[in-house]
Amino acid sequence: MLIRRATHEDAATLQALAASTFTETFGHLYPPEDLDFFLRDSYALVNFERDLADPRKAMWLLQTDDGRALGHAFAGPNTLPHADAQAGDGELKRLYLLRECHNGGWGGKLFDVAMQWLQKDGSRTLWIGVWSRNFGAQRFYARRGFEQVGGYEFPVGRTLDDEFILRRAPLNLRAG
Repeated sequence: MLIRRATHEDAATLQALAASTFTETFGHLYPPEDLDFFLRDSYALVNFERDLADPRKAMWLLQTDDGRALGHAFAGPNTLPHADAQAGDGELKRLYLLRECHNGGWGGKLFDVAMQWLQKDGSRTLWIGVWSRNFGAQRFYARRGFEQVGGYEFPVGRTLDDEFILRRAPLNLRAG
């Protein structure tokens, strides 16, 4: 398997993978009409094309040697609603793997690639939004220095999910 930076040509692959991984992970939580609206709106192809063209953002694909997409990560400027957020902060916006790839270390490798990119110009505050009941993800991010500092509601159609906002201070400001 390999991890590579996604390009504009990967937009449709990313769209399909993002919809599959979100549905596989969380689809059972929502009424079908809410899930369908969310996927059509948030995961529209035009959104992936726009984000891939934005030099302030980056996406990566986890693929098999023959090109089958199994996971993805998306990072860019922070957009989470927190009073301490500053211009120049970064955010891990998405990190998803197909279930068949869970617990194989690939999520950590995708995470590391995204973190290195987010800090390519120096250490800075990093943010992540995570569903309040996704305990596995919360443990994963806590092991990597992220702390819960707030919350907000994340709309999936008409359903509002309680999300936690996680933050990791710049390396030069963290204790120990």
